[in-house]
Amino acid sequence: MGYYGRDVEVVSINEKQCLVAACDSCGAIGMKDLDEYKISWFITGKLTARVALLEVLSTGAVPQMLTAVIANEPSPTGEELLEGVKNELTLAGLETLPMVISTEKNMPTRQTGFGVSVIGVAEKEELRIGTSQLGDYVYCLGLPKVGAELTDPEDPEIINVKAFRALLDYRSVHDIIPVGSRGIQLEAEQLAASVQTQFQGDPDCVLDLGKSAGPSTCLIFSSYEIIDEKDISSFGLLLTKIGQLIRN
Repeated sequence: MGYYGRDVEVVSINEKQCLVAACDSCGAIGMKDLDEYKISWFITGKLTARVALLEVLSTGAVPQMLTAVIANEPSPTGEELLEGVKNELTLAGLETLPMVISTEKNMPTRQTGFGVSVIGVAEKEELRIGTSQLGDYVYCLGLPKVGAELTDPEDPEIINVKAFRALLDYRSVHDIIPVGSRGIQLEAEQLAASVQTQFQGDPDCVLDLGKSAGPSTCLIFSSYEIIDEKDISSFGLLLTKIGQLIRN
């Protein structure tokens, strides 16, 4: 169902901490005969893992474990998908994150099927969900891309874990939400609704707010201050002010 409209679930485990879980699935994207979009399994694994990681990290939680469900044979499909997952974990500084893995060993398959779940732990006082406030400005970092636009997981125009971690430390930032297939507009409206406000779009915004961002190629965040693009230029990503949170 999601927590505050987010693509995560949050469960209390004691007075001070909670579990945060997120998942992402990918079908018909790989190198099998019936895959609709042909791309290396390494990239498929890497970007699928990135989505689940970003969802958990965006809440302020620290990942504790990952599951990889592979609806294909262990080799070569499974091995190459897992190489992509491990590469993303290494870049995120999580190369020792425990993993549990399942592959299809009984039936031959002709189409790629893959899913990743990440479970993290957050201090309740530091949970970054529903922290936006009336009057906050809403920004998009990175560009929405999907399908054939994604041939390079290190595309300098899409969000990465390094830039994401840097944003977490930015003093004026409240909520951070990775954008996926639902598009920027819907995520912004959901963000506003979670804090009983309304999203008012910026008339000067030229981004396509309805376009799918595929495997979280961009994110939105709220800030109580106007952020100059120069202040965040070290991220190396396009920063776009898309609107503001106003009264309902």
